Amino acid sequence: MKVVLLEDIPGKGSAGEIKEVSKGYAKNFLLPRGLALVATPTVMKQVESRLERDMLEESVDREKLVELAQQIEGKEIRFKARMGGGERLFGSITAANVAEELSRSIGSVIDKKKIGIEKPFRQTGSYEVAVKLASDIKPKITVLIEEEEKEPETEQRAEKGQEKEKKQEKEKRQEKKKGKAKGKEKEKE
Repeated sequence: MKVVLLEDIPGKGSAGEIKEVSKGYAKNFLLPRGLALVATPTVMKQVESRLERDMLEESVDREKLVELAQQIEGKEIRFKARMGGGERLFGSITAANVAEELSRSIGSVIDKKKIGIEKPFRQTGSYEVAVKLASDIKPKITVLIEEEEKEPETEQRAEKGQEKEKKQEKEKRQEKKKGKAKGKEKEKE
């Protein structure tokens, strides 16, 4: 069955190509997902005109993307993160975190899907990450993850809080003992 691909499909072809595929593959996968259309003369003309329009829009967008790539190239993004056990982060730094911070630093919105992180970062260090703006425009940024330093005041407050809790527990135990003692005295009377 001949189909016209509407999107790039790895291993099959790129958008606009006419491919011969099995009937089952076309009816069960490509057509329901909107990845291809049955190749008829009318459909082929529509796809060609759509591809020309897309190429024209892409050339205009390309200039903007090149400008954006120049802004992004070499940027350094810093994260402060709490450390858990085994020199691992308490949580992780994901593509969404990187995209949000990058968007904030350049003043332009970057989608998290364009950030080239395979797995979230779970350790401190410096990582080089590619930002895929287009198939051939991939500026690189540096993501630096540092350990969050605890403030001495915070540690002192935590210690005071623990001492206060211990004192309250001790007072509760003493009140229980007094209550039991009063209960025994009433029983004797």
